[in-house]
Amino acid sequence: MTATHTEVRPQGWLNVFILSLTQAMSSSGSAMVVTVTALTGTYLADNPALVTLPLALQFVGTTAATVPAALLMGRFGRRLGFSFGQAMGILGSLISTYAILEGDFWLFAAGAVFIGIHNAVWQQLRFAAIEAVDAPRRARAISYVLAGGIVAAVAGPWLAVHTRELFSPILFAGCYAAHAVVCLATILVLQGARIPKPPPRADRSQGRPLAVIARKPVFVTAAMSAALGYGAMSLVMTSTPLAIVGCGLGFENAAFIIQWHVLAMYVPSFFTGNLITRFGVTRIILAGVLLNGVAMAANLSGLSLVNFWVGLVALGVGWNFMYTGGTTLLGEACEPEERPKVQALNELLVAGTVTCASFLSGSLYSTFGWVVVNGAMVLPITLILVALAVLALRRTSTPA
Repeated sequence: MTATHTEVRPQGWLNVFILSLTQAMSSSGSAMVVTVTALTGTYLADNPALVTLPLALQFVGTTAATVPAALLMGRFGRRLGFSFGQAMGILGSLISTYAILEGDFWLFAAGAVFIGIHNAVWQQLRFAAIEAVDAPRRARAISYVLAGGIVAAVAGPWLAVHTRELFSPILFAGCYAAHAVVCLATILVLQGARIPKPPPRADRSQGRPLAVIARKPVFVTAAMSAALGYGAMSLVMTSTPLAIVGCGLGFENAAFIIQWHVLAMYVPSFFTGNLITRFGVTRIILAGVLLNGVAMAANLSGLSLVNFWVGLVALGVGWNFMYTGGTTLLGEACEPEERPKVQALNELLVAGTVTCASFLSGSLYSTFGWVVVNGAMVLPITLILVALAVLALRRTSTPA
C-alpha cells in the first residue's frame, strides 16, 4: 500500500458517501432515459424494428468507452475520470434534446452514443468503492455505493413523467434536457471526493499477464455473473415499456413498473454485502440466478400489471445479487496493481454483453413478441450455473 492510500484511508467512508450520491444522481438519469428512449424511438423511427436502436447504441458507446475509461482513471484518478463521464452525458443529452425537437431519428441515435460513454464511466463507481476501504469492508462499500441507486427508483420515472411534456407538443425532449442538468449537478458533487490516487506507473505494470488472470475460474465466474446477469436484465427491461404500452396499460404504468424495477435493483444493496459476508459470494450469485428464473416465469404466465410487477421486481433483485456478487468476486481475482486492466476487461465484457442484449431485445420483441424475449433468458442463466459449478469443483481440489 502506498503512502497516498494510507493518507486517504481514514476518510474512506466519506468517499463512499460521495460515490453513493453520485450513483444516486447518475442512476436517476439512467432510469429516466431507459423509461423514455424506446418510446421516443416509436415517434422518430420509420421502421418499428429500429425503435430500440438508440438504446442499443447507448450500450455500443458504453462498450467502446469501458477500457479507455478504466485506463483513464487508472492514469489520472477517479475524480477527473468521473467528471469527464458526466460531461459526456451533458453533450449526449443536449444532442438528443435537439434531435427530438427537430424530429431527426439518426441524430437522436448519435446522441445516445455519448450518453453511453457517460454510462461507461459512472458504472465504474463500484470499483472506486473497493479502493476507498480496506478489504474486509469492500463488499459493504460496494453495496452502499450501489444503494445510491434507490433514489433512481423514485427520481428517474418521476422525472420522466414530469418532464416529457416540457417542450409540448413535442414529447420527451424535456427528459433529455433534464438529464443534462442532472449531469452538471453531479460534476459539482464529485468535487468533494478525495479518492485515492492511482499507484505509480511502475507499480501498475507489475502483476500477472491479463491472459493468465482471465483463465482463472474465479475471474470467469465473476465476469459471467456481472456480464450475463446484466445482459439478461437488459434483454427483458429494454422491451418492458414497449410491452406494457403495447398491452394498453399506458405510459404511466410503464413508468410505475420501471420505478419498482429500479427500486428492486438497488434496495437490496443495504444488505447484499452482509449476505455475502454471512453466506458466501457464490451462494448469493446463485440466489440471483434463481430470481431470474422467477422473473422469467412471472413474465411468461400473463400480461397483467401484476405479472409485469412481479417479473421486473424479481429481475431487479436478481441483478443486484449477481452484479454485486460478481464485483466482489472480481476483487478476489486480482492484486491491487492488476486492477486497472482486470476491471477494464470486466467492464468490456459487461458492456459488450449488454449491447448485444439490447440489440437482440428490440429485434426479438418486434419479430416474435414478449414471450420469446423472456424465453431467451434461459441461455445466460444456464451459463452462469455452469460457471458456478466449475468454480465450486475447482475450489474443492485446488485454489481458484
